[in-house]
Amino acid sequence: MALDRFFRRRRPQQQPGTDVPDLWTQCPACKEGVYNRDLEAGAYVCPKCGHHIRLDAAQRVQVLLDEGSFTQLSGRVKPTDALNFQDTEAYTERLRRAQKKTGRPDAILTGTGTILDVPVTLAVMDFAFSGGSMGSVVGEEIARAAEHAAAHDTPLIIVTASGGARMQESALSLMQMAKTTVALEGLTERGLPYVSLLTDPTTGGVTASFATIADVIIAEPGALIGFAGPRVIQQTIRQNLPEGFQRAEFLLEHGMVDAVVDRREQRAYLASLLGLLTRREVTA
Repeated sequence: MALDRFFRRRRPQQQPGTDVPDLWTQCPACKEGVYNRDLEAGAYVCPKCGHHIRLDAAQRVQVLLDEGSFTQLSGRVKPTDALNFQDTEAYTERLRRAQKKTGRPDAILTGTGTILDVPVTLAVMDFAFSGGSMGSVVGEEIARAAEHAAAHDTPLIIVTASGGARMQESALSLMQMAKTTVALEGLTERGLPYVSLLTDPTTGGVTASFATIADVIIAEPGALIGFAGPRVIQQTIRQNLPEGFQRAEFLLEHGMVDAVVDRREQRAYLASLLGLLTRREVTA
């Protein structure tokens, strides 16, 4: 063995099972690597191409609310398999896996907090939990959040990220469309604002119910928003769809949403909007 090879410093090799934190995230749009600290500081928006990376519920709370202001309301209601549903696997097994993955009982996180000192009630859907599908628990938690907002005279913000109704709960899931819509009427009766923030993706029964009946509907740039998917629509009408169909910017042009707001500007935008709607002075 040559002496230079013997004294050459060897690079440490990662051992199997070693817990090494990931320091970089690859942007799914431009494929560039972004340092995680920079990504977090920029509200999880790619600094190179502006792509809005999907957030889980906890990250969304971190991005929207003032630090340390969040108090959780949800978590006491657990889903059940009332229909003993089974397709390729039992519904109970799907629930168990999603709960283990996200650390929450279902695809929703609700609570109270402040945005630049403006008190709000917040509900955030978690796409990481079975695609953010809306089952009985999601509907119940949204209804409870609306009732809490009405009882405590605070605006309600719902952040949507969902593939639609949860098929494993069949008609019980579809009933949540009516349930959530009725629950939101309590805010209207008290003159309290309800703001819907549509993120990527927002589709199916969520779009067809509470997500699109807000006083103000805003969306994140590039978010996919619609009822049926573009492929299904194209196959049904047998016509090519316009460029950007069902994206936030397209819907803004056609009057379905009121504004498309960059995630890095949402806190200031929402605080200003809620201050105007509640006649409350906001200090940036």
